[in-house]
Amino acid sequence: MRIPSVLTLAACLAPALAGMAPAFADPMNAQSAERFVYGRTFFYTCYEGTAGAGRILDDGSVAGTIQMRGKGNVRYVALPAGTILVRGEKVCAKVKGLAFQPCFDLDKTGEQSFRGNLAGADKMWCEFKRGGSGRTRMAERATPKRNDVATADEKAPSDPPH
Repeated sequence: MRIPSVLTLAACLAPALAGMAPAFADPMNAQSAERFVYGRTFFYTCYEGTAGAGRILDDGSVAGTIQMRGKGNVRYVALPAGTILVRGEKVCAKVKGLAFQPCFDLDKTGEQSFRGNLAGADKMWCEFKRGGSGRTRMAERATPKRNDVATADEKAPSDPPH
């Protein structure tokens, strides 16, 4: 298994937390970030094209999807309890195999959105927008799409046979 790069790690973890600066940016400390982010699903896009959706659960575990640099397959990612943790006023990540614990700067950019970047690395950012529940989207994906024209097996006779 390959150890994730810092960028990959930031893209995977940021949805769970967490160019041009947003017009409205309100820095979030760890406690306000927990209230705003934990348990909610967010769609995200990052500066280099990585995109996906995910959520951080109350135990600090992370679950979601990622498409690296906006190309290739969308992958499901799940990280264990304790991956996201609070260190003083910072939201940080603890990932097995990574030599350091990255922390994140989080800014609320709207009522349903925030921006996250690796602390001290303003050019490595992801934008997050709150989405529907994960269960709702999973149900939508699991429901087969119907064509406008039904197959012969799906058509019911209008009158019962005589």
